[in-house]
Parts: sequence; C-alpha cells; structure tokens
Amino acid sequence: QVQLVESGGGLAQPGENLRLSCAPASGADFSVSLNNMAWARQAPGKEREMVATLDRAGNINYARFASGRFTIYRDNAKNTVYLSLNNLRPEDTGVYYCNAGIRRITEPARGGIWGQGTQVTVSS
Repeated sequence: QVQLVESGGGLAQPGENLRLSCAPASGADFSVSLNNMAWARQAPGKEREMVATLDRAGNINYARFASGRFTIYRDNAKNTVYLSLNNLRPEDTGVYYCNAGIRRITEPARGGIWGQGTQVTVSS
C-alpha cells in the first residue's frame, strides 16, 4: 500500500495563508493524476471531516466552510496534490490529512489510503 506524505502545516495568524502538500513516498508506484485525491481535517475533540476532493477527471468539490478560501489542485509533473489555505481562521485549526480514494465531498472521511497528517494551528 502506498504511503502518502503530507507537509506544509504550521502556525499561522488569522488571515494568513498556508499551503499543504501531499505526495506519495519516494519510489512509490502511485500517480496522483490517476487517483481520486482528497483532503480532510480533524479538529481537537471532533470527528474527521472532508475538506476538498479532486477526482481523476479533474472535478473539484469543497466543503461549505472551505469554498472560496481553500483551493485543491495537483501538479502532475511533481506528482503532488496541494491544498492552499487562505484567510485562515482559528476554527481551521486541526490536523489535515491527505487521502487517496475518496471521490465525493459527501462521503464520510474514512476509507482509502491516508497520510499521517500535518498540523495546522491558527492563532494570534
């Protein structure tokens, strides 16, 4: 099973931006362009929730809270999926996970292949 590796999390002030990256572990036989990819997040004490999906055909969907602020996209040459987080709010704090397999934003945030997560903390 392929290992997905996230990076790019950190501490941000409200209103700032971060960009998260997700790529298969080095040497893995896995192409993000040939798979349904997604991002989910889990805030402290809450269940994991879907944030954005990018399917193999290039269709994109966002959770309501993410629409207009977050952008999911992929760079096929770098075999990487990104999640740009703009105008961050304290309520965006949580662990952000990359997923391979989930296609629809309405699906539960389980199943498929998950990365280890990257922490995003938004605080002044």
